[in-house]
Amino acid sequence: MDGKSTARACIEALRRQVAAIEAGGAEGEGEAARRVSLDRGAVDAALGGGLRAGMLHEVIPDAIADAPASSGFALALALVAAAKGEPILWVRTRAAARETGTLHADGLAALGLDPARLVLVHLDGAVPVLSAGVDIARCTALGAAILELWGDPKALDLTSERRLLLAAEQSGVTVILLRPGARAAPGGVETRWSVASGPSRALPMNAPGPPTFDLKLLRHRHGPPAGPWRLEWNRDEQRFQPPPLLRDPDAVPRFGSLAPDSRGALRRRAS
Repeated sequence: MDGKSTARACIEALRRQVAAIEAGGAEGEGEAARRVSLDRGAVDAALGGGLRAGMLHEVIPDAIADAPASSGFALALALVAAAKGEPILWVRTRAAARETGTLHADGLAALGLDPARLVLVHLDGAVPVLSAGVDIARCTALGAAILELWGDPKALDLTSERRLLLAAEQSGVTVILLRPGARAAPGGVETRWSVASGPSRALPMNAPGPPTFDLKLLRHRHGPPAGPWRLEWNRDEQRFQPPPLLRDPDAVPRFGSLAPDSRGALRRRAS
């Protein structure tokens, strides 16, 4: 076989592989077919049985003010997708770090991440993040990877997304594309999520409750968009759950000053 024939055969094989991936065919059903449960409920049902690991997923905040919530949701997805103990790599552009702030170890721990599992990298722009992202996605030693870009860089196009998707499918590493300041646009991701910060319910003694997210599934390669949902993050079980309904808002325990009988007794003694 001459060089031209070999090149044509390679191109045809690549086309068949891409077509199979886009159609959800057998060539994309290896490690990438592994599913992880998000909520054991409506979200898993909308995803056809859970989130497909070893894929490229995209997270976009509903508004600029929701960037911290989108970061928390992206980390939660990474924790669900990664096996316990496997490292999580988070690569950020310096622009994203300037606009949304630095990551806080105590906040990461509050979401259930052991900071020792996190490898954090800052790069100067979208091109080096996307270039490194392909190699990162091929690293089978990782549990998951978060690639954080700011806005809508020109370097992020359908070709770059397909490269990330192919690398993730081949390795089984789940890659989450976190895009604060971006607008939803057509692309080659497995799922695209819009995230807003939801009201956190108060716990007894008015302590802050679990982080709550308002979610919409904007894109799903194997089904229609879905949502909205309001879900809490359970850091102990590493999954989402619907917020419980309080039957009585005043049922939260409160301390009164004195019981009625005691007040009466005090008045009698004073008189």
